[in-house]
Amino acid sequence: MILSSYAHAIGQLRDPRFRRVIWFGVALAVALLFAMYALVLLVVQIFVPGTLTLPIAGEVSGLQTLLSIGSLFFMLGLSVFLMVPVASAFTGLFLEDVANTVERQHYPGLPAPTPVPFATALSDSVRYFGLLVALNLVGMVVFVFSGGLGFVVFWGINAWLLAREYFTMVALRRHTATEARALQKRHRWRLWFAGLWMAVPLSIPFVNLLMPVVGAAAFTHMYHRVQGRKPGSTQAG
Repeated sequence: MILSSYAHAIGQLRDPRFRRVIWFGVALAVALLFAMYALVLLVVQIFVPGTLTLPIAGEVSGLQTLLSIGSLFFMLGLSVFLMVPVASAFTGLFLEDVANTVERQHYPGLPAPTPVPFATALSDSVRYFGLLVALNLVGMVVFVFSGGLGFVVFWGINAWLLAREYFTMVALRRHTATEARALQKRHRWRLWFAGLWMAVPLSIPFVNLLMPVVGAAAFTHMYHRVQGRKPGSTQAG
């Protein structure tokens, strides 16, 4: 079920409508990543006097670092940790478009969903965003001092949070909030494994730029699979 959901999500990259969302999503991910990178440097500049030596980047000294060519490599390194919050912010903006595109192609005949109000989607994303930023910054520190073993905990926690957020947002299109959360809890372990397949690629530079859209598509498939539907199904309800 999980591998099939991701395979169908990746296979839909051939769909021109899906590719438009992908490119828009990549542009948004890059913009959010740069904004978060600038925020990290701002925090460093405020709380750390002079310069600071960081892994990958070397010395960090504010605006000059932000504008330097070397900062690109630093941002790619940070993307290993910061793309998870970016993916979280993504759900409130594009998940509805992705889910609609997936359903038109793979689940025809379903009644039209009730769109999640933008304010609700955005508030849910913001609620997770701060938590994910904090966890991933802690994960970055743990990674530096643990020889990489911190990735195990890092992936496990992010898999849980991303699965809960993405699946619930898809389910809210066809269920009440209470029903959506109950459905998520009923299948939480299966969804955690699906979240793991999203969390790990989010740690791979460049690949992680595609994962918010691919993840949204995969969790749309996961939602329909736990409802007993398969791609190509015309079952209504």
